[in-house]
Amino acid sequence: MERTFNITWFLLIGLTLITAIFSSLEMRYVAIIILGLALLKFIGVAFFFMELKKANVFWRILLVGFLLLLLTTVWAI
Repeated sequence: MERTFNITWFLLIGLTLITAIFSSLEMRYVAIIILGLALLKFIGVAFFFMELKKANVFWRILLVGFLLLLLTTVWAI
């Protein structure tokens, strides 16, 4: 179990570093990439550190659906 937490933690650190690299670039879709990385980080924290992976399927689907809705709403604005 500790190994899974460590791998997740290192992935979160890596995604944060990738986000920092993309934030300094001036590409057309950099905001979408950063939002997508934030979505991945949120899912990593929710499922592994908040133990959502053991929750009911309804709550997992509701969380991912809400995140996708939030991502598309922010991207559309």
